[in-house]
Amino acid sequence: MSLQNIRAEWFSNIRGDVLAGIVVALALIPEAIAFSIIAGVDPKVGLYASFCIAVVIAFAGGRPAMISAATAAMALVMVNLVAEHGLQYLLVATLLTGVLQIIAGFLRLDLLMRFVSTSVTTGFVNALAILIFLAQLPELINVSWVVYVMTAGGLAIIYLLPRFTRAVPSPLIAILVLTFIAVGLGLDIRTVGDMGELPDSLPVFLLPDVPFTLETFLIVLPYSLTLMVVGLLETLLTASIVDELTDTPSDKKRESIGQGIANIAAGSIGGMAGCAMIGQSVINVKSGGRGRLSTLVAGVALLILVVFLGPWVGLIPMAALVAVMIMVSIGTFRWSSLRDLTRHPRTSSIVMVSTVIVTVATGDLAKGVLTGVLLSGIFFAHKVGRMLHVEVKTVDEGRTRHYRVEGQVFFASAEAFKKQFDIKDVVESVRIDLSRARFWDITAIGALDSVILKLRREGTEVEVVGMDEASSTLVERFGTHDKPGAFERMMSD
Repeated sequence: MSLQNIRAEWFSNIRGDVLAGIVVALALIPEAIAFSIIAGVDPKVGLYASFCIAVVIAFAGGRPAMISAATAAMALVMVNLVAEHGLQYLLVATLLTGVLQIIAGFLRLDLLMRFVSTSVTTGFVNALAILIFLAQLPELINVSWVVYVMTAGGLAIIYLLPRFTRAVPSPLIAILVLTFIAVGLGLDIRTVGDMGELPDSLPVFLLPDVPFTLETFLIVLPYSLTLMVVGLLETLLTASIVDELTDTPSDKKRESIGQGIANIAAGSIGGMAGCAMIGQSVINVKSGGRGRLSTLVAGVALLILVVFLGPWVGLIPMAALVAVMIMVSIGTFRWSSLRDLTRHPRTSSIVMVSTVIVTVATGDLAKGVLTGVLLSGIFFAHKVGRMLHVEVKTVDEGRTRHYRVEGQVFFASAEAFKKQFDIKDVVESVRIDLSRARFWDITAIGALDSVILKLRREGTEVEVVGMDEASSTLVERFGTHDKPGAFERMMSD
């Protein structure tokens, strides 16, 4: 990397990155604690992981200004492993997850993201915005009116302050102002300190206290594979979203490998596996973060806050952080997608809505995205499969028939292709013009074989013309109609 690139990625926006990183660190604390509780481990497991992953990914990641830490999606995968085998096996699973992600990066599995359509991405973003909002509801249910006032006040500061000044991120000002009000008035409301005990010491290097045997490997492998997939999926989708927000590119291969390195580091200091966080990444970007420095500051500030300033951080009212997360939810949701439901093709809208419904219903981003990708594939195959036209002409006083095929022949259209040929109406010769057709797979080649061999069985002479080079290559490799004995096998069948 050149000196110019280092300066651009690290030092082109020092003030904005530092302030944004501090905002993110404050917002990370309750989330890391909450995710630890979801996974069934001590809060410091999530906090140490968030610190470590953020710091490592600042150097090793491929997307500047993106925040990675412990996440809810990853925590949900860990629940059964922790319940059945304990924390030490979770640490082994975290290390193995990192190794698998590094392998996935070198294998360029990130290229599979090209199969994720815009509709799926929009559904993913909207679902995550809804989940972020729903996660705040426990802090707003069965609470005193003071909490609602504080939350509303925080939102007012967040949205109104930028109209007067953008010198300091408005979420940071909201957190500070509401904390001073809560402490100064002695308000009896829930604080960060009520979420769980903050660690009072720095993390240390340690290896999981488990036997490193094949049995241990087989226990953690299914969980690590799931964590690898969920982590990379959420990370690469978040990277694409940050790319769009900042109008800058990212290195997806480097990001995949970087996530693996970060998870290995986290597992080595007693932390849980993590990945990119769209909510925190949006906070970072909207607070002015643009470079790697913002991610580094977020991780370092998180450690300083929880270890050295824990008693002060514990005084922050949850209402302040709820206001920040509601802002993230509102800013993340793509409101234009509601209007587009009636403007976009129906299939695109179905994909988007299905992705949202499955993600919100299961709380699993991977299942939601997989649903969207599968539906996109089905709709695409159906659409392309219908784009097949066969023109038929009879010449030579009915002795010869010309078939002119136009369109794409593959697994979804192969059956329709075969139905265009009248096998029983016997003619002397058939000419099949494929100059405007393309054969894509062995199903299509099998359909062509079937048509030709059945015509020959009826005594018809068949001529195929106009086949392009790619289709010819497939026919030469997988076709059977010109192979010795093909007609005899057809007759015996």
